[in-house]
Amino acid sequence: MTATTSTHHWNGILSSALEAVGNTPLIALDRLRDSEGVNCRLLAKVEFFSAGGSVKDRIAKRMVERAEADGRLIPGHSVIIEPTSGNTGIGLALVSALKGYRCIIVMPEKMSREKEATIRSLGAEVVRTPTEAGWDSEESHIGVAKKLRDAIPGGIILDQYANENNPLAHYHGTYQEIKHSIETSDLQCKRITALVAGAGTGGTITGLSKALRDDQAKESSSKSGANGADGQDADEAKAVVVAVDPVGSLLGGGQVGPYQVEGIGYDFVPEVLDPNKPNIDCWIKTTDDEAFAMAHKVIRTEGLLIGGSSGAALAGALKFLHDTPAGRAIATNEDANVVVILPDGIRNYISKEWFLDGALRAPTSNLAQEIAHILRRDISPASAVKQNGTNHVNGNSHSVAHEHNGIVHVDQIKTREGEPSGESERGVEVTTS
Repeated sequence: MTATTSTHHWNGILSSALEAVGNTPLIALDRLRDSEGVNCRLLAKVEFFSAGGSVKDRIAKRMVERAEADGRLIPGHSVIIEPTSGNTGIGLALVSALKGYRCIIVMPEKMSREKEATIRSLGAEVVRTPTEAGWDSEESHIGVAKKLRDAIPGGIILDQYANENNPLAHYHGTYQEIKHSIETSDLQCKRITALVAGAGTGGTITGLSKALRDDQAKESSSKSGANGADGQDADEAKAVVVAVDPVGSLLGGGQVGPYQVEGIGYDFVPEVLDPNKPNIDCWIKTTDDEAFAMAHKVIRTEGLLIGGSSGAALAGALKFLHDTPAGRAIATNEDANVVVILPDGIRNYISKEWFLDGALRAPTSNLAQEIAHILRRDISPASAVKQNGTNHVNGNSHSVAHEHNGIVHVDQIKTREGEPSGESERGVEVTTS
């Protein structure tokens, strides 16, 4: 692979939203770093700044453009059909809207209503499939997508799970942006010490890792030729690549089981994922509780409106830094740069219970109590709910909600009595390839 240069900022007027795909900022998470007691730099590649709101915009654009160049996608005839957790679907729906393709997105029931609504608003169709269906089942999102492709004239699955343009989008694009941001910064050290990303299809971490390995190999070779540095020095300078995987996914080891976080983990190993060394040095498993708690913490402390999989990536990064020998060595180094990919934002999860629990059902703050005292009325979220329908109470004064036809409105909370909390067993689970 040969890396290419790319634009790292916007100049002039963009011709369409496609030009606003990628080119996302690298943001220092200094407040989180300090609160977690690590000395290294935590640098977040914040992908919700992309046009469609996620890292998957990149692969959607590249897969479509390459398929057009190869003649597999024909304007006015082809129908794009894709099985997805949702973000790739949003990206493909956006590209299809701009290019005039009909588009069908197939995704499991567990994925958020916001994702479906966004995809439909872009003009694509959505088909839901049972969450519990195995990847190789005819009822799974993959099986249903294949059935539709075979039955619809012009149907084509670009197949993010096997399409080489998935990792190539990150090899040629995302990595070059990260490198540019660091090289043009005022940081003392301008090398990547560790790279952390969640694994779903595996395209993000595989593409980034290969680009990072190739880049640092060239740098090491150049220094070796210039000053006679030996191979041991090169090994010590090698960046650590950490993959984050939810408990319940088999990608990083463990048994297949249910989990709530969306967009990462699978019950099979996608073709585009290279799960072993030298591509990935370490796998870190995270629970739903850890992912969602971290998402809330980052939203509150860093002002970054991230989603659950972004929370998982950061929770995994901090587990690596706190609980592994290699991570602890990095954590004490003030010059070390730990880059973490944050794949999407909170937009897709506003109605999810894990978000509402932290946003609208959190304990009352001292400031809220002071306001209530001054105004002589309750200002909690529950007090603002219109009492004109069926209300549900979960034994918590902040858990009152109005539900209308199963739809959660902006000023309302939806709760379900007896619904499992989704809490998973806590603890660190680290496997190495």
